Amino acid sequence: MLPVAACTTTAQHGPAGPSPAASTPSPAKTRSFPLAENQRPGTSAWRIRHLGAPDAINGYADQQSVLPGQSFRLYVSTTAKSFQVKAFRFGWYQGRQARLVWASPQVAGRRQTAVNTAPGTHMVTAPWRPSLTVSATDWPPGSYLLRLDASSGAERYVPITVRSASTAGAVVILNDNTTWQAYNAWGGYSLYQGPDGLPGDRGYAVSFDRPYDQNGAGRFLFFDQAAIALAEKTGVPLAYETDVDIDQNPAILDHARAVITLGHDEYYSGAMRDALTRARDAGTNLAFLGANAVYRHIRFADGDRVIICYKAAAIDPLFGKDNEQTTQQWRDAPHPRPESVITGVFYECNPVSAPWVVYDPSNWIFQGTGAYKGERFDGLVGPEYDRLNPAVPFPRPMQVLAHSPLTCDGFSTFSDSAYYTVASGAGVFASGTMRWVCAMRGRSCGHGLTSAAERFVDRATQNLLRAFAAGPAARSHPARDNLAQVKPPRIPGLYDGVDLWTTSTRASWPSWSGTPGPATRSSAARSGSPRPRSSGGWTGSAPRARSPASRPGWTRPRWAGPPRPTWSCTAAGAPRPRRSAWRCAGTPRWWTRARSPGRRTPWSTSGPRTSGTSRT
Repeated sequence: MLPVAACTTTAQHGPAGPSPAASTPSPAKTRSFPLAENQRPGTSAWRIRHLGAPDAINGYADQQSVLPGQSFRLYVSTTAKSFQVKAFRFGWYQGRQARLVWASPQVAGRRQTAVNTAPGTHMVTAPWRPSLTVSATDWPPGSYLLRLDASSGAERYVPITVRSASTAGAVVILNDNTTWQAYNAWGGYSLYQGPDGLPGDRGYAVSFDRPYDQNGAGRFLFFDQAAIALAEKTGVPLAYETDVDIDQNPAILDHARAVITLGHDEYYSGAMRDALTRARDAGTNLAFLGANAVYRHIRFADGDRVIICYKAAAIDPLFGKDNEQTTQQWRDAPHPRPESVITGVFYECNPVSAPWVVYDPSNWIFQGTGAYKGERFDGLVGPEYDRLNPAVPFPRPMQVLAHSPLTCDGFSTFSDSAYYTVASGAGVFASGTMRWVCAMRGRSCGHGLTSAAERFVDRATQNLLRAFAAGPAARSHPARDNLAQVKPPRIPGLYDGVDLWTTSTRASWPSWSGTPGPATRSSAARSGSPRPRSSGGWTGSAPRARSPASRPGWTRPRWAGPPRPTWSCTAAGAPRPRRSAWRCAGTPRWWTRARSPGRRTPWSTSGPRTSGTSRT
């Protein structure tokens, strides 16, 4: 029998139905939440002090979210004799940013070593025995981290969301669980890499039935937590859901005032995307506080426990059978639906670090910031960014708020922050950068961000939240189209392509002109002389010619840590990836891009095209 850890004796086992505590809240209660909650005593003792050895303690929950009063099971492996679980709800709490909601008694420890890796997809699962059942009785909706405290002193997090039974009249904070899991390399595989750290041996499916890597909640803490603290500090009525919830129950967004996606919300199923679109078209405001949102097309299996994403239609088993559900980038064939029709902006390139430059300080979002046209906030754009791209569809009227010049992959381009409105009255904001939420931490974000940037982003975000909480924003804040003044450029050569090397996709890549060794790309896609590039096909450990230090139009990446991987060039005209792999600040990152030489289009129109984004 499992230990039952609860605040009361009403714990339920396994997936539970709604309890009285989970009933639809009254309008008065919705308006007061989370104001009263944030008056309760907070704690700054939620942080992990000691990770210990990789196997010291790890765990996962059997559900992504529960309603207040429902139960879930925890699966824990530890080398310690016992452990305790502490549940922290994240918010403002007078600046302490979390409240200790519940703590378990000591639970007997057990080391669980079972790990299964599915052939073909490389999906990792941890078929462990459950360690305890936890009841969320008296847990208010919100984003939670369960801290596993081993008696040895080691600690890890397990994320769980206590979701809202209704979002009517509230601003919805949408936790991006699918993106957390896509980057999770626990057990050796993520959707980006295999055990050797290389993308060619990556996973094609990932499971929630395993712990998260590192401290268990790295992406939540980096991309999401600061925005949650600010939203709760602002005092607008909030509701909490996960992206998995809107896949399972798209109607949960009915009558919501706004939906806020956080710092990196990349992976979307068809139902998730449709839920956002339907909400917008019914008058629900949307805010994308990151970049690269709604970029990857995924599908679920095993209920909501497995995410499938091949990143290339040609290798998806559904290709040619159900092309609506093949898992590539949303902008790609066989059924291209670029993210810009929802976000307004279009993901372009990485990595960058550049100033965010104010373009239209008269916009209501900047009220009280003191911003002026041309004001720069160093480091606020990066490492990934979006922009207004006239080559793809997007809604009108479209108002560019920031237009930030930068260079990525040797191309001069821009990052754009934008706002548009639609006939339903909904307003949609996109920050255009992955550092918007990070900037809420001020100097501790790094990248040259300052306290001035923190104050600016905080005030602009609070303006946004308050206006969006009031109802359809277009009624009082219609977008004023300014694209005729901005003149967003067309840059047909700049497109972020595949981030994996597999023999199954190689045949579909565009060919290259030039000579063996360091190759020259045809200049037809750009004006000027041919641009030298280092290129080549991946052949394991064979050597690749190093790029000369002085190549026109080529910015050599900076290296740190172990030596670079080696490559071998293929013969002229053979399919080639566009960029090799490198190691950045001691952490592997890979970028390879496919482009069509000789065409003024971002990609080849013959055969399936593949594309992707870097590991960040």
